[in-house]
Amino acid sequence: MPVTISDRIVGGLMAVLGLLGLFLAAGAVDDAMYVFGLSLAVFAYIFIFGQVRRHCDAADMMRHEAGHG
Repeated sequence: MPVTISDRIVGGLMAVLGLLGLFLAAGAVDDAMYVFGLSLAVFAYIFIFGQVRRHCDAADMMRHEAGHG
């Protein structure tokens, strides 16, 4: 499964949001901003992991179908 340009753009934006969340958490002066920053970073990590998993699952499916075709 080829990686589309939209996957790369969304993945890049999520990486930027994750870094922004880490910077927000590092510079937080109250607990709410700290939790929000960490939550944003965790969400971005999980989202990007999901993109990688979806790509690898599709590649495995194509490889499996090609081997039994």
